[in-house]
Amino acid sequence: MHETLPLLMPSDFPRLHRGRLDTLQVNLGYLCNQSCLHCHVNAGPQRKEMMTNEVLDDVIRYLEVSGVQTLDLTGGAPELNPGFRRLVKAARAAAIKVIDRCNLTVLLEPGQEGTAEFLSDNKVEIVASLPCYLRKNVDSQRGDGSFAASIRALRLLNRLGYGRELPLNLMYNPQGPTLPPPQATLEHDYKKHLAENYAVHFNQLLTLTNMPIKRFGSMLVSKGMFDDYMSLLRDAHKDANLDGVMCRSLVSIDWEGYVYDCDFNQMLGLTTRVNGKSKLHITDLLATDLTGNPILVANHCYGCTAGQGSGCGGALEA
Repeated sequence: MHETLPLLMPSDFPRLHRGRLDTLQVNLGYLCNQSCLHCHVNAGPQRKEMMTNEVLDDVIRYLEVSGVQTLDLTGGAPELNPGFRRLVKAARAAAIKVIDRCNLTVLLEPGQEGTAEFLSDNKVEIVASLPCYLRKNVDSQRGDGSFAASIRALRLLNRLGYGRELPLNLMYNPQGPTLPPPQATLEHDYKKHLAENYAVHFNQLLTLTNMPIKRFGSMLVSKGMFDDYMSLLRDAHKDANLDGVMCRSLVSIDWEGYVYDCDFNQMLGLTTRVNGKSKLHITDLLATDLTGNPILVANHCYGCTAGQGSGCGGALEA
């Protein structure tokens, strides 16, 4: 796999500083039942990295004292971590909103019986990755049969109240090195097609720009498309999107408990720096206020400010 970090620095991306911390995003491990072509985590069935019970305890302790409003769980497939349910229960007991970034098909895996019901019972918001509403496109990105399995999982979630009483949002990212289309327009197309053809319903579509890192970035390098894609992101940059980028109100925790300004920096190994310390652990955050701290940026950050903007919450422009 081609390393893209040397191609992303030095950077002329505008300087950013943190605002008030609202969201703790926790990567529970890189193990996943899928190996998607666009995956910026390079997750897959062969990955062994998994957050331990000891680090889970550190996360829970931080949740109890930090005042964060949202716990955002990612992977890999976060549900595959044996401590997933314990962490969700602890957060919900503290009245913290929980988001599960679910690839849908994991809900049908052996050993995951009852996971969908658990999510419903605990009123967990689901952000489900579905890179297209067409079978051919999804299967080409995620493997044959992925689309059909995703539809089965979506119908299961609908039966449990998701898409109505409980929030079910879908996440779209482009098939290749292009910017996402307008979010509202694409959401209309998704809702119409999925409802009419599969009787599937959801609340909102979130669009995410592909980041030139890990598996997707390596593909760009292999095909000689990396420079062109970076030019596309740079040329589409909008200063107006800087105020809304997710790193200003979110920190990302990796499976070992180390702190990053965002999930993308985590995948590049760019740890959060405070007062010269460059390897901050979540236990350090118990005595550290990150408000006003400089955010570590590189040229991949143009992916968050290009066009309509992009982040874990979808497009930044209304």
